[in-house]
Amino acid sequence: MKLTHSLNSSEGLIWELYFGLQDKHAPSSPQELNHSSFQKITATVPGNVEIDLEAAGLIKDPKIGNNVYELRAFEFYRWWYRCRFEQPEIPEGCEVKLCFDGIDCIADIWLNDEKIGRVENMLVEHHFDVTEILKKENELFVCIHSPVLEGRKYEREFWGVRYDALGGESVYIRKAAHSYGWDILPRLVSAGIWKEVKLEIIPPTYFKAVYWVTKSVNVEEKTASLYVDWEFATERLNVDGLILKIKIANRHKTVFDQSFNIYSTVFRNRINDLKNIDFWWPRGYGDANLYDAVLQILDADENIIAENKQQIGIRTAELINTAANTREQPGEFVFKINGEKIFVKGTNWVALDALHSRDKQHIKPCVDMLVDLNCNMIRMWGGNVYEQEEFYDLCGQHGIMVWHDFMMGCTMYPQDQGFLKKIEEEAAKAIRRIRHHPSLVLWAGNNENDVSLEWDNDQPHIDPNTDIISRRLLPAMVRRLDPKTPYLPSSPYISSEAFRLAGNRIDQDYAPEQHLWGPRGYYKAPYYTENIARFVSEIGYHGCPSRESLEKMFDPDFVYPWTNKTDFSWNDQWQTKAVRSHPYATETIKRNDLMANQIKCVFTEVPANLDRFIQASQIIQAEAKKYFIEFWRMNKGERNGILWWNLRDGWPVISDAVVDYYYTKKLAYHYIKRVQTDVCVMIGDARENGHPVVIVNDTLKEVEGHFTIKDADSDQVLLKKNFKVGKNGKLAEGSLPATEEPKLWLIEWEVGAKKYTNHYFAYQPHVSLDVYLKWLPLLK
Repeated sequence: MKLTHSLNSSEGLIWELYFGLQDKHAPSSPQELNHSSFQKITATVPGNVEIDLEAAGLIKDPKIGNNVYELRAFEFYRWWYRCRFEQPEIPEGCEVKLCFDGIDCIADIWLNDEKIGRVENMLVEHHFDVTEILKKENELFVCIHSPVLEGRKYEREFWGVRYDALGGESVYIRKAAHSYGWDILPRLVSAGIWKEVKLEIIPPTYFKAVYWVTKSVNVEEKTASLYVDWEFATERLNVDGLILKIKIANRHKTVFDQSFNIYSTVFRNRINDLKNIDFWWPRGYGDANLYDAVLQILDADENIIAENKQQIGIRTAELINTAANTREQPGEFVFKINGEKIFVKGTNWVALDALHSRDKQHIKPCVDMLVDLNCNMIRMWGGNVYEQEEFYDLCGQHGIMVWHDFMMGCTMYPQDQGFLKKIEEEAAKAIRRIRHHPSLVLWAGNNENDVSLEWDNDQPHIDPNTDIISRRLLPAMVRRLDPKTPYLPSSPYISSEAFRLAGNRIDQDYAPEQHLWGPRGYYKAPYYTENIARFVSEIGYHGCPSRESLEKMFDPDFVYPWTNKTDFSWNDQWQTKAVRSHPYATETIKRNDLMANQIKCVFTEVPANLDRFIQASQIIQAEAKKYFIEFWRMNKGERNGILWWNLRDGWPVISDAVVDYYYTKKLAYHYIKRVQTDVCVMIGDARENGHPVVIVNDTLKEVEGHFTIKDADSDQVLLKKNFKVGKNGKLAEGSLPATEEPKLWLIEWEVGAKKYTNHYFAYQPHVSLDVYLKWLPLLK
């Protein structure tokens, strides 16, 4: 079995960090470094250089105010990491690999004065055979180059590339795209050994790959058929006489336990007609049952010489997706697990921290919130990184499906052979690492690359289906390495048919899956209510963070007031937190206005008082996101899912997130929690017969219950009924008469012994904020 020896700082190793400008005098070898004037400080591995600089007192906290702009100077630096370590005990016949789980980003690596490799990708792991290089005492150097300066070495293509910092500087550099500046995260072009470093001791015989597939399931009979592909490496010339043992079991039972004679190092074992199976289901639809699947290779003396353990879920996953969607010919976009249509309720997973070495500490608390909100899907957004193993494990345990973008977003990427090779290598590593997780239900080629051609009406005539990466390379990689998992070329995906229907132009209105941003005005505007998408994978609404969080992220003099109280012209630090990527940048300078404009759509005033402004903004965000979720759920059957934007900020900013960087929950968090229950009673906007009352059941069992709707002011019962809703079904259960006066209707229902609450805000714009504030204590 493989053994690992950590080289992290936490194991007592002393890492040093040297740094200076990457000019012609910058050292390019360890020998030159030893004679250079580069400054030296203590480093932490895993880590980011900014964290070490702050710990050394060389920079201010970049999370506060405009301090992040001071990091601009370090974008042009070269960074040298150095450590010494002793060789661990290595059993005879074993190989040793030096493994970096993540280096950000372009680096040369030396071990004992020998250059062992170069890496050019932050997003995936890198392994080097050091069996013959290791000594009793070892010295390791990692030289990280400026990604900005390295990016300038490439000649740009004009096909579909956005010429801002994102499209210009970053497209050739395989680094988290948000690093160069995004509307949800600052420009922070970091560097560092951001994930674990270790030595991996590899025995003479080991499994190279094990791939489990659920071929078919019969839910009613609780049976399933699987296969497992495996391949192992060995120093043995003849493998006859070895035995393969396969066991599938959970805490309660063993469903398969057999041994097979080995006569090849690569094979497929088909495991048919497994009985009494506990299937893996998304949240609400059943339990997320997992099995321990173990493969062992035994020698003639029955010694275990190789072993592979995985947690698998026995389930099938499909995406039913049509090429186009119109009113005349409705399309489809729906996930099916074990043959059952799943209504998706979830959100988008963005960067957990702009400094990714801190990601790990955020994974569990963020997944805990997904569970608390009853999300059954998370979309891994393409401007981020491929997440750590713990994330996928937790999603599998909690029945949270993972929609996984490949890490590209919001621009068209180079098409030359050199860049295609980078993506091919990255995709191979990402797929092989993640594919075994039962939570993984979709690979998507990128985030918004297709529709980015249309932005600002720059190149809407270019057919995105000519993109080599998303149409040829990535689907081929998924087919080769993870054929059980569906693939979507882009999100939103503009198919050839959708492109044709739009008149040979890009228009997501013809796609069955869409991102609904648009004008971002009134949340009940026709842009939202008349849209015919079958599935929405991004939809958001701004909400101001709490005063406590604002006081943490701003210098004291910038919290309040704004520069001009009458016209809401925001002061400099409010603009920075908008998020402005550079003091010269203008792309996001009006994002704070979204909050004021959205308040103005509903209430009679946009408060000049900060605390009232925060209340008004959070109320509107909460009502808007609640409305979006309810609107999609009440149209279940025509609509198949909603992934709202987004759970938590990865930096102290002002955004659409419902939880800020400091884990302070906005009002929207609590409203969303109430409307994402498996069984939910909701009230819709008035139609001819009044406000419809709709009950949705996102479980695979018929449910019975009782609901009561009361007026919040008078406590009068407006409607009271028993109900019965079929499995995975929907029921219209009466209506309430329309009202001219603003009203708050409180909804209570009971299923089994459990009670739930919701509400409906009945109004016509514009309403006094004080009217809503008197109800707010009833809703917290």
